[in-house]
Amino acid sequence: MNKGELVDAVAKKAKLAKKDVDAIVGAAFDVIVEAVSRGDKVTLVGFGSFEPRKRAAREGRNPKTREKMTIAATTVPAFSAGKQFREAVSGSAQAD
Repeated sequence: MNKGELVDAVAKKAKLAKKDVDAIVGAAFDVIVEAVSRGDKVTLVGFGSFEPRKRAAREGRNPKTREKMTIAATTVPAFSAGKQFREAVSGSAQAD
């Protein structure tokens, strides 16, 4: 599913105009990206968490020449699925 398909599905489920849903989804993504870029963690209970993770410098190899090289330390975005999301995907969600 891409962003357009997500917008279509949410618009249909919420009975809202696609234009409005597109603006809301776009704004939500922008806010999440901005927060994680600042170093904040964004938690959506039942869905999951977005957070920045530091990746240490490490040694790698150039795939063409097989020459050793140093890969610089960096910060990458990470997502951890929440319990309800994991259970829904694995099919082990308990009926309440």
